[in-house]
Amino acid sequence: MTAAGGTLLSAGGLQKSFGGVRAVDGISFEVAAGTIFALIGPNGAGKSTTLNLLSGTYQPDAGTLAFGDRALTGLPAWRRARLGLARTFQKIRLFKQLSVLDNVLVGFHVHHRMPAWQYVLPGPARRADAARCRDEAQALLEFVGLGAVGATRAGALAYGQQRLLEIARALATRPTLFMLDEPAAGLNGAEVEFLVQRLGALRDRGITLIVVEHNMDLVMSVAEHVFVMDHGRFLFEGTPKQVQENPEVIAAYLGGELL
Repeated sequence: MTAAGGTLLSAGGLQKSFGGVRAVDGISFEVAAGTIFALIGPNGAGKSTTLNLLSGTYQPDAGTLAFGDRALTGLPAWRRARLGLARTFQKIRLFKQLSVLDNVLVGFHVHHRMPAWQYVLPGPARRADAARCRDEAQALLEFVGLGAVGATRAGALAYGQQRLLEIARALATRPTLFMLDEPAAGLNGAEVEFLVQRLGALRDRGITLIVVEHNMDLVMSVAEHVFVMDHGRFLFEGTPKQVQENPEVIAAYLGGELL
């Protein structure tokens, strides 16, 4: 949709209120294609609400959103998914009674390649489509380190593995823009290191990433550009090094967390 380095997503003057609380207050930013863009801030800064506005979970009260040359404002989440936007959630949302492989297969529903009538009367196209999806799903499980547990019930996985499974399922939609909400939450050190490697690999594949994250070691390791929010408003943006050195950012994190 957009050449590497050009603007893939732009937000202008986004606002969202809940009752008398303005969770997002006039936020504007641009995300360059082929980069990792980090959205950070203290608890209650409005990060997850902003991600919900980008993904279509919420619609803004005011402001504009564009994905390449396509306006997103007013489009529901499923329409945005078909355009190439995918996301994970802060609270894991798996089909825990299904197998690990079946959870990933669910993500392919937006890309089935067969005539509609074969949903009712299965034929060669449906069988070929099912085989293709299973092969791609297995490859995604291998990518996130879950290739050996495809038959396992998703709810039986360790917490960190469930996080990785949610990433694999979102990738099944073949996103151009992949948004991750607190992907490192609850992970141990080795799992965070593996996640950092996988995020870099996704960028190398040409997928643009927006990462909402509290783990500053992860953010500073992978992000090219960091956007800082506080109380729903813009605070600062720049490179990881610039963010680390900015006194307003340090004060917002109660001094020292970023150092």
